[in-house]
Amino acid sequence: MIVFDGRAILLDVEGTTSSIAFVYDVLFEYAKKQVGTFLESHRRDPVALELAVGITAAAGAPLDAAAIASDPTRAALAAIDLMNKDVKVTPLKTLQGMIWRSGFESGQLVAHVFDDVPPALAAWSDSGLDVRIYSSGSIEAQQLFFRHTAFGDLTEYLRGHYDTTTGPKREAASYTAIAVSMGLDPRQILFVSDVGPELDAARSAGMQTALAVRPGNREPGGVFDHPPVTSFAEIVT
Repeated sequence: MIVFDGRAILLDVEGTTSSIAFVYDVLFEYAKKQVGTFLESHRRDPVALELAVGITAAAGAPLDAAAIASDPTRAALAAIDLMNKDVKVTPLKTLQGMIWRSGFESGQLVAHVFDDVPPALAAWSDSGLDVRIYSSGSIEAQQLFFRHTAFGDLTEYLRGHYDTTTGPKREAASYTAIAVSMGLDPRQILFVSDVGPELDAARSAGMQTALAVRPGNREPGGVFDHPPVTSFAEIVT
């Protein structure tokens, strides 16, 4: 159990609010299956082309927009390769969010969250805590995710979102920037994640931390010890 007397809670998604299996076996697989069709249908969309250019560069096989517009196949393969390697780069995460939008809005995708998450979000929000999300998934993807969960729309409980545009999740400067954005001293923020190096970075920035221990999670790694929680109900505010 963790007794938290601060003013804000910052949450990871994968392995914290949702299972790793859902992210990899459902969301990533959907994106892999749809990316070719998506890029084909968006070959004249400058936003999609710019993202595809960034994806091919990150995959080490750079293509310009004209080449991708002519034949999106190699860009789609580059995106799949990065997803298989779980490379967390902003162009890929943004493209994934665009692809997932159609899946969530059509009902093909319904976000998994652990049973303890909705009541905790509601209780924290009702008590005046500032609850926000920090994930490598794009802000758009985060908003779609929490709007289309098996428990309904949970976005009313969330005051903000952060993604890789803020900075890498394993760097202390990212958490410092989030604290500044929230207008709070880092000590007033509790960051909950299943990844040790992320928690280490948040701790180094001055935040309080908690390790999410969920079914299917990997060994957290990291340097510091972080208080474990198996349910958000164990965080007492």
